[in-house]
Amino acid sequence: MATATGIHHRSYRAELRLRHTRAEYLRLALMAALLLSLPYNLGVYWLGIANSILIAVIGAVGLNILVGYTGQISLGQGGFLAVGAYTSANLSERGGLPVPLSIAIAVLVTALIGALFGLPALRLKGLYLAIATLASQEIILFVVRRWSWLTEGKGFVEVSRLEVFGWQVSREMFEVQWYWVLLAITTLVVLAARNLMRTALGRAFMAVRDQDIAAAAIGVNLTRSKVTAFAVSSGFVGLAGALTAHYTETVTWERFTLDVSVLYLAMIIVGGIGSIAGSVYGAVFIMLIPTLLTEIAERLTAVAPVLTEQLPAIKNAVFGLAIIVFLLVEPRGLDRIWTRVKDYVRYWPFRY
Repeated sequence: MATATGIHHRSYRAELRLRHTRAEYLRLALMAALLLSLPYNLGVYWLGIANSILIAVIGAVGLNILVGYTGQISLGQGGFLAVGAYTSANLSERGGLPVPLSIAIAVLVTALIGALFGLPALRLKGLYLAIATLASQEIILFVVRRWSWLTEGKGFVEVSRLEVFGWQVSREMFEVQWYWVLLAITTLVVLAARNLMRTALGRAFMAVRDQDIAAAAIGVNLTRSKVTAFAVSSGFVGLAGALTAHYTETVTWERFTLDVSVLYLAMIIVGGIGSIAGSVYGAVFIMLIPTLLTEIAERLTAVAPVLTEQLPAIKNAVFGLAIIVFLLVEPRGLDRIWTRVKDYVRYWPFRY
């Protein structure tokens, strides 16, 4: 059967599987086929958008581990992206390290700095913690803007074309080759995050989110769990920042402002807080909104030129409206909507 009216486990191994029905494996196969066919069906422009989405997925997954699974609000996403980007760019360009090694070190450095800024989480909650993480955003941005050593006084860092073990991305196939690299890394990141939530550490994160006092009562170390959550989340974000540096080949502080932090927070709100799949849905949705609005405005220029003139304001309005609508209509985001669609198909023609 393509669908199942119920899922019954006969062993612990069956229960621990990521997918349990033929329909789930069918959807996975269709998604894999779609992702593998994109480079052959999209132009350079849209393939560049797809690459940006893949990087955004990594950052959104990292943020959701902290906000959605541990319940620790963060507005410092842009700052941690900057740490990963500047660290990897300087290690590869000025330190002469291989790109994979420079990215790995950037992930570790970002995780360490994230754990450091996560220390206030031991005493702060809610709005107060949000302000503390906002301070981390501003502190990191202040450092990268004022510390001339990072950019050798140029204000930006130029990064060489990606080269790994003698293989270099070519100019003619730039977007296509980067797509395969980013698709492989993003797939591994999503799988790692999904499985992390099935471990004792991931369950500790969720226990802290649901009720930290009860979690402490059953033996969860709150200090270790909260700091580790900040470190793990920041490591994922640092990876996204490092990939951004090597993909764009230019690192400037303008790419990591507070607007970027809000953008990533919107991704997990729209996609679904506390859901790895929701991070993917939210990243796709939020990253496509500006592009689609631009396409619509260009097509309607002759009929309504005001759309092109007011396009930045329209983008901001639609962005804010999307967040409000999801918070009011479906707080659990696109992931919950997709779950409802699947349930409807599974139980049809019965209502329940």
